[in-house]
Amino acid sequence: MPSKRMRWLLPSLLIVPLYGWGFDYAMPSISPESESGYEEKPGWSADSFAVAAANPLATDAGYQILKAGGNAVDAVIAVQMVLGLVEPQSSGLGGGAFLLYYDGDDVRAYDGRETAPAAVDGGLFMQDGEPLAFMDAVASGRSVGVPGTLRLMEKVHAAHGSLPWEDLFVPAMTLAEEGFAVSERLHLSLANDDALRNNERARDFYYDAEGEPIAVGETLKNPALAAILKRIAEEGSAAFYQGDVAQDIVDQVVQHPARPGAMTLDDLESYDAIIRDPICTPWQQWDVCGFPPPSSGHITIMQILGMLDQQPLLEAPLDDGVTSSGWLHQFLEASRLAFADRNYYIADPDFVEAPGGDWSTMLAPDYLAKRSALIGQESMGDNAEHGRPGDIETSWAAQPTQPEYGTSHISIVDAEGRSVAMTTTIEQAFGSRIMSDGGTDLPGGFLLNNELTDFAFEPEQNGEPVANRVEPGKRPRSSMSPTLIFDHDSGELVGSLGSPGGAAIIHYTARTLMALRDWGMNAQTALNLPHAVTLGDDVWVEKGRFPDATIDALRERGHDISERELTSGLQAIMRLEDGTLFGGADPRREGVVMGD
Repeated sequence: MPSKRMRWLLPSLLIVPLYGWGFDYAMPSISPESESGYEEKPGWSADSFAVAAANPLATDAGYQILKAGGNAVDAVIAVQMVLGLVEPQSSGLGGGAFLLYYDGDDVRAYDGRETAPAAVDGGLFMQDGEPLAFMDAVASGRSVGVPGTLRLMEKVHAAHGSLPWEDLFVPAMTLAEEGFAVSERLHLSLANDDALRNNERARDFYYDAEGEPIAVGETLKNPALAAILKRIAEEGSAAFYQGDVAQDIVDQVVQHPARPGAMTLDDLESYDAIIRDPICTPWQQWDVCGFPPPSSGHITIMQILGMLDQQPLLEAPLDDGVTSSGWLHQFLEASRLAFADRNYYIADPDFVEAPGGDWSTMLAPDYLAKRSALIGQESMGDNAEHGRPGDIETSWAAQPTQPEYGTSHISIVDAEGRSVAMTTTIEQAFGSRIMSDGGTDLPGGFLLNNELTDFAFEPEQNGEPVANRVEPGKRPRSSMSPTLIFDHDSGELVGSLGSPGGAAIIHYTARTLMALRDWGMNAQTALNLPHAVTLGDDVWVEKGRFPDATIDALRERGHDISERELTSGLQAIMRLEDGTLFGGADPRREGVVMGD
């Protein structure tokens, strides 16, 4: 039976058989949370299956699919389609995703990362010899990569799905037609974004005549998205990558009034999701499986954790419920070293060779021992340099730090023990701020990504090419880190987790793994811990969450500290020793866990 908290999420169900297909969706009467700041959550127990996602309506869609006999793959498709409607600032049809799937025997990695159009070159974000200002690049047609989420969904469903494809779209179509209550998080995201108002379609849909965003609790319908989803449900991904929808995407990109892009119908029609080999790394009693390049997430996470495992503890990791200054110092220094390697080596593997010909060289224990030995009592600041994990010296240049944003994460474990971890994105909040109605001429639609700004703006540094430079057909480097955990001895599934947060995804996930393995924390308690992040220079600590003494101690070690909001969106489901499940959802966002 669902826990008390789970049952609270399922009042007043209304069966809405709008489409005459096999799945009858029960539209839940779930009120949005009152805040989008930090709200304590209890964690959720389940006996056999669980779904964790960043919005209650999306979680409920996956829950109902599992209750109807669907599996983890079926559920993740339903969850993603609802997220694109109710959380459009983070993901949707116009973006991309990385998905790890465990079928009970093997783990597969499905790469739905966006690609650069065929007509771009390394100067995409350069003007008069200088890189564009970041937001000028973001809110433009130049930033839009060829979307990959839908092709990924179709490919993984064809291989592993159970319920009919069209049934999985019923929750999102129903909510788009009947409407959903706008959450505080969506309202505040709209209120705080000026660039979105510059897009006529988005302005007319999300704002009133005075420019005020749609109010919290107001019912929002999306007729254009409902019509697009119905076509996709009936015709498959071809309804998106060809025809009217594809034409409108291209039109919106190439007709951008300030900085048009170069996308074509051929770019869309030729897009394919790639099945890659995951990287599964032994980590004491666990094997941690993550996504290979073009994601930098797993390699960088396991470099950080591998270096920490070889560090003598300066002090106990926890101090009165938060991470101690001594542990944080070592964590931040390991992060500096790992990010130096990340910025030098990692990019789309179809364009860049791994050091030594194998990405595992970056995780070799001997190599990490040498890197760990560089961590001292004082911060190295911005002086961390890349190492040399392979026998062959490369000629890449290090990529300067650039902003990374956005995304949402979904974790699912079904009753048969199959599991999905999928991180999904349109990059920045509201992506490129370009809205497509799919040629429907109806209100609403979906937002296009700005994923190409994850490439290096400057293709060269000091005459040497940057590995993650823009090239035609290339997939930009990502930090998304969907993660599946297995017992090293038995091979049994232990958990599924991940987070949004741009480059900080790496820190959020690494710290959570440490808390789950070593600090005796359950999924919810681990997600509640305060964050500390460095991309190689300044350190950001979560505002109001660390004692002054901890911050002062870090400064004494030479860290340049500033406080800021660090809005992760961690989701985690862990299998307990008795075989039951326990899930956590990030207190910084609207997510919940549901299951039986």
